[in-house]
Amino acid sequence: MPIVALAARDLDQFLLDPRASFRRPEDVAGDLRLSRRQKIEILCHWAYDATELAVAEEEGMGGGESNNLQAVLNALVSITGGFSGERSGPTKHSGFSIPIGD
Repeated sequence: MPIVALAARDLDQFLLDPRASFRRPEDVAGDLRLSRRQKIEILCHWAYDATELAVAEEEGMGGGESNNLQAVLNALVSITGGFSGERSGPTKHSGFSIPIGD
């Protein structure tokens, strides 16, 4: 199966709404069209969205959507080999530090 080049607008869409473009976070990690940096960027956006959903749910504003944060973090670990959560922010939104490299 030939690899189809990724258009800039596709990458923009992946970053804007990863859940609309990929069924599972693992699909981002396995997408051969994406560079390592692009995969990390997309998954970081997905992790942010998942955290926002978790916070909303905790505050009684959940819309019934699954935040699947653990699956997103697992996909990030598969790409990066791990990351640090020690630089976590002081809010419910948390945070993590990922060495991007190329």
